[in-house]
Amino acid sequence: MVAAITAIEAYADPGAVPANEPARLAHLLALRVNDDFDDVALARRVTEGLPVQAVSVLVEIFGKPHIIGPVVPEPTLRRMRKAHKPLPKEHSERLYELSRVVDAASRAFHGQVDAVKAFLTRPHPLLDGQTPLDMTRSSSAGADAVLNLLRRAGAGIAL
Repeated sequence: MVAAITAIEAYADPGAVPANEPARLAHLLALRVNDDFDDVALARRVTEGLPVQAVSVLVEIFGKPHIIGPVVPEPTLRRMRKAHKPLPKEHSERLYELSRVVDAASRAFHGQVDAVKAFLTRPHPLLDGQTPLDMTRSSSAGADAVLNLLRRAGAGIAL
């Protein structure tokens, strides 16, 4: 498994991460993929349930209290790990949304781990004082709000 810090730091070197978004998200979600991995393949994997290892990368980035419980309940994680089964679709979708935001933030901050973590865990005035992490965990619409914020920053709009 790829260490989380390495996964984010890889964004500092554009050649170190896959060029297409589905492959980058798969990388963050600890999925093994081939060269032709695309949106449809990613959607299928999320629908079928992500492996429990997908939780590990995000836990290493944010810490256990930010992921286990708010994103994936600990009893569910233990049960799926013990049964060698994938996570339920609902939890897989939450992890997918979070990985989209981590990917966008990692690209925006060029793999600077401290900057990515600071952005995602500090309250932001354009998110009504919520942290981007909390907004992302709230719903897919919350994740979209954070992604839009990052897109505006990338377009040069002051945040």
